[in-house]
Order: sequence, then structure tokens, then C-alpha cells
Amino acid sequence: MQREITNSSPLLDKRGDLVQVGWARQPYLDCNLENARFYNFRPLQALRIKRWDYYGVTTPDFFFSATLAHLGYVGSVFVYVLDFAGGELHEETLLVPLGRGIHLPRNSDRGGSYFDNGRVRVAFRPEEDIRRVQVNWPAFNRGEGIAADFALRCPPNHESMVIVIPIQGRRFYYNRKMNCLPAEGWISRGDRRFDLKPTDSLGNMDWGRGVWEYQSFWIWASTSVFLEDGRTLGLNMGCGFGDTSAATENAFVLNGRIHKLEEITFDYDSTDFMRPWRMTSSDGRLNLEFVPFKERVARSNLLLIYSEVHQMFGRYSGTLVSDAGEVLHLHDAIGFAEEHHARW
Repeated sequence: MQREITNSSPLLDKRGDLVQVGWARQPYLDCNLENARFYNFRPLQALRIKRWDYYGVTTPDFFFSATLAHLGYVGSVFVYVLDFAGGELHEETLLVPLGRGIHLPRNSDRGGSYFDNGRVRVAFRPEEDIRRVQVNWPAFNRGEGIAADFALRCPPNHESMVIVIPIQGRRFYYNRKMNCLPAEGWISRGDRRFDLKPTDSLGNMDWGRGVWEYQSFWIWASTSVFLEDGRTLGLNMGCGFGDTSAATENAFVLNGRIHKLEEITFDYDSTDFMRPWRMTSSDGRLNLEFVPFKERVARSNLLLIYSEVHQMFGRYSGTLVSDAGEVLHLHDAIGFAEEHHARW
């Protein structure tokens, strides 16, 4: 069921159909969204294309995340930070009509992403062997302010989880997720500055493009950690929408190399997200328990657009099996798992 893409091509042909379907270790496809053909009335198509660039970094003491998203009808700029010890969470979201001023690149491996309205500035850009993240939001958390300038190490041979799958009616999902990117730089909140070291802080990226059904649902779960022997292990799991008969987005990356997984079953209580979750894979190579310690709830309701996210931060414990048969153990590895419902 896991069809690997190994050749470069456009994402869409002239009719708007996907040229290739499956998963890849690198972003081989040119994201030519101008070829999208899911509406006969072409001017409406731009309102239905969804694009986002998300970056997060896990440090020993907190998790930091920044996102630029253009959802057609509206744009979104948001930043949040979670302190692990006390569970203190601060988040700010700026909604931008029609996404004005949010610039996102055609492809994930070149071109910058940025937004700057004079009060909030967020910028992401790939450079040689790194991806730079910069944030300046003076009014964050009632004027406490937050700023960041750090680089995520990303050598060309570092593999990522890339997936392209069809969704009914010439809709599609093209996504690249990266884990275990060593972070170096700083994040400041008010008068406190936190230095990021590549020996203890790991970043992750979620780069998404596509056209979804108006009502959508998905689960996404991830972690990036150092193993006891010093190797890095990143985990990406998901399900919910689209035709995954050719490939899932389930995989883990061990020291920069992807180990592909098949279907994953998520066993959790949607009436009480704080109860432990279980994740198991159909190929028997993943068996994890996820114990939440913090629930982040994010809701937006703009009539046409509605979003509700329950993102749980917690600790993963259990086993994974590599392509070579090595059994890997996770114990209290901090990560997240989320359930997301959207009308968009």
C-alpha cells in the first residue's frame, strides 16, 4: 500500500489531475497550484486553495510554534508557547481578510514565507543547510512581547515525510513534514531570553498545500527527541481525510532517515482528550502510549470558516521497529497529538 515517489514531476497536469500519488523522502514535485481545475468558474478556485507553513521547536523547558496560513477566504498568523513545568500556555492569533500580506512560497525547499504589518512580523526562509525562523510580536500576551531568531539545521540529505494523495472531486493534499532539526538561536519573552542549543532543542516543520472538502477532519501526532545513545528520532502520524490507498503519512525518522509505517489506529476518548491515547500500526512496528499533561483548545468561527483543534501535549512511551529490525524504545518523550475539525 506504500507507493514511493522517487522521480521529479509537476504536482498537477494540465487537466488539474495529480501526476503522481504516494509518499516521498524529498519534495520531488513542483507545486504548480495554477493548474488546479476543481471548479468550472476559475476565479473561485483561489478561495478554496489552502496553504500553510508551520514551525515548532521543542526545548527542555517549553514548546514554541509559529504559523503563517493562507486559507483563501482568510489568512491566519499565530504564535504560541507552552511551558512544560507549570503547563502555562500563551497564544495569539491574527486573522487577515483574504490573507492580504501573507506571502508563502511555491515550494518547500526554496523561497521565503513572511508577514509584516508593522505590528507583527513573522518570517521563515530556507538558507544553505538551515531553515531560519524569525518572529517579532511586541503585543503578544498583553504586551509581554515575544521575539525569536533561530536556525534549524537541515542538511540536504535529511529525509522528510512527503505525501501527495487525492481527495474526491479533483481535490488533493500535498504535504511535507520534517522532524528532528537541531535548533540554534534564541527566543525571548518580555525581559527573559532563552538560548536554543542544537544538543537539546529540536525543531519540526509542517508545510501543507491543497484543496480539501468543505468539511474536514484529521488527527496529527508528532514528536522529535534525542534517544539515550544520542541519535535523534522523530515521529509523524496522521489520518482522517483523503484516499490513503497509495500511502499514509505515517513514518519515523531515525538520525535523518525515514522508516515508513502503514496504517495507524488511534485509540482515544473524544469526550475526554486528557485520558491516555494508544497508537498501534497495522504492520506491528509501532506500539505507543501517549499520556497528555496539557490540552490546548483553539476555536475559530467566521461563519463560512470554522475550526476546532484539541491539541494534547504529553509523553510518548513504547516501541518502534526500524526497517532493519532494530527495536527502539521511547520513554516519556514529550510530543503532541491533536484532533481537528474544520469547515473551510
